[in-house]
Parts: sequence; C-alpha cells; structure tokens
Amino acid sequence: MGKDTPHDAFRVGDVLRVSCPPAEGRVAEVSRFHVSVEWPWAEIDPHSQIRWNGRRAFAMSPDSPDWTMSLFKTDPEPWNLHVGDGCLVGIPETLVRVIDVGRYDPPQDVGWLPRPHTMLVVVPAEHPGESLSEDDGDTIDLESAAPVTIELVSRT
Repeated sequence: MGKDTPHDAFRVGDVLRVSCPPAEGRVAEVSRFHVSVEWPWAEIDPHSQIRWNGRRAFAMSPDSPDWTMSLFKTDPEPWNLHVGDGCLVGIPETLVRVIDVGRYDPPQDVGWLPRPHTMLVVVPAEHPGESLSEDDGDTIDLESAAPVTIELVSRT
C-alpha cells in the first residue's frame, strides 16, 4: 500500500511497515534542544493561516521522546549537525501501530502543501498500549509530498 491507498484503508490498532527513502536536507538552525532542517518535500502553502517556515525540528537528545517517537530521522543524527551542514532525511523501515486516525473535510490547514485529508497517529509497534494519546506518537500524512511507503502488516 502506498500513495494510491484509499484514505479509509487504515484503522486504529493496525500495525504498519513504513519507510521513506532519504532525501537531501540542510541544517538551517541549531539550538540547545533542536536542529531545524529545511524540509526536502513539502512546499509552503501561500494561502495558509499558519506561517510554516519550510523546516522540521529534530530533538538534540537521543533520549528525548521527540527523537525516539519521530518516524523521520536524520543522518547524521541531530546532535552531530551544525548550521549549514547537509544531511539525509528519511524514514528507516519501521513497524508502527496506529493509535488514531484524523480525517479532514476540507483538508487540514497545516502550513504546507498538499493539505492533508487523512493523518495517522502512530507509535512504535512495540510501544506499550495503555493510556496513549495522540501527543505520544508521530503522524503520517497520507497526502504527503514525501514518498512514504505504507504497508499493512496486521490488523486486530
């Protein structure tokens, strides 16, 4: 399953195999807590109410939940990057479990194009399932410009 997957194909509890081939990014900013990388796929939505800057932040600590729960990873890791460095951004093949599905009509205004109709909130498949909220996971935008591959592994 991939880009042509119907928006209603996934449900809470599904285990998915996700991946995205790496693309070139550039480090735009480094702070004590995050490395900000120019996002290689999405474009800024000029009609958005949200002023997205075209970047994605990655946690500087390997122990941060923002790093451990993030699907997208940088190579080298954020704590080894400096402003102006090039890096690769992608999703290494990963098993995840869907904990929420957001469907939006009209598509959600998130600051970039294309605007998502469907977003999956996921956690690592081995992550304990008790009392999870959408803040505990990462999102997969099914309309993403990033070439994310999604395969249904199991359904409960």
